[in-house]
Amino acid sequence: MVGAGGMARAARKIATAAALGGGGLTALGATAYGLLIAEGLLARRVIGQPHGLDGPPSDGTYGDFPGEPLKLAMLGDSTAVGLGMTDPAHTPGVLIAHGLAAIAERPVELLVAAKSGTPSAELGEQVDAALNMRPDVAVIFVGANDIITQTPPATAVRHLTKAVRRLRDAGAEVVVGTCPDLGTVRPLSQPLRWVARRWSRQLAAAQTVAVVDAGGRTVAFADLLGPEFETNPAEMFGPDRFHPSARGYAQAAYAVLPSVCAALGLWPEPRLARGEALQPIYLAAATAAEEPGTEVTATRVDGRATGLHGKWAALFRRRLGEQPSDA
Repeated sequence: MVGAGGMARAARKIATAAALGGGGLTALGATAYGLLIAEGLLARRVIGQPHGLDGPPSDGTYGDFPGEPLKLAMLGDSTAVGLGMTDPAHTPGVLIAHGLAAIAERPVELLVAAKSGTPSAELGEQVDAALNMRPDVAVIFVGANDIITQTPPATAVRHLTKAVRRLRDAGAEVVVGTCPDLGTVRPLSQPLRWVARRWSRQLAAAQTVAVVDAGGRTVAFADLLGPEFETNPAEMFGPDRFHPSARGYAQAAYAVLPSVCAALGLWPEPRLARGEALQPIYLAAATAAEEPGTEVTATRVDGRATGLHGKWAALFRRRLGEQPSDA
């Protein structure tokens, strides 16, 4: 397991390279990365095919409430689409839309611009589509395909940063579910699983630094939102043993929902945990990468956004199923 200090240093290097326009090798180096790709090709032979190439159509308006609809855009990869589901009700976008409507007591108009197989470099077209609807909030699930497509982490982070900034400049709140831990995928054998886990979490930490700096929030998907994916793979993963099951997608949606509501001012921020909730952004990103469901957002300490070791960030460890009154 990589320590928080090492993870923070890796996140800093990747985020800095992204800001300076560098690509670079992965944080693991060329040899380990070659192993990841070679064994990944073997693993794909034993991973089954999900149902269809994309999730079921789920654009529409949700929530039987009066008033002007809130506008929600889902961007990213197959996890944002709900690949493997046949019922729209089981996809993350619809689950988030229903939850948001219930909290806001307003209808929610949902646009799913996400596409299966999307790496961060292909978010531009999705942002174009989202901006056409003028969203109040955009949710992005991305990262796994950056590993699969051999995208250098700094390059992936740079494209994600651009997407977040465009959305924020247009007035949309942005919540990013960071790269999931591919080490939980059972068809991958050791040492591939260890390599995939380490690189996934380093990318997630770098994503967190960049997204918070661009004005968004992140929710750590780490073990794809919890140890249940490790201990109950038959229930949490779908038939292809790679994408989530209906229960797995619900876990992801309900982990992100509180952050979406908080970003829109509909959900009070939880009380900060003493001694561990306020951290420099690089350390906060490293901590979140190891703790599923942790939200990271920018904050101020004594009125200052930046301290001796960089920007300040707040970590919120929300509980699945918590209500606004619990915060």
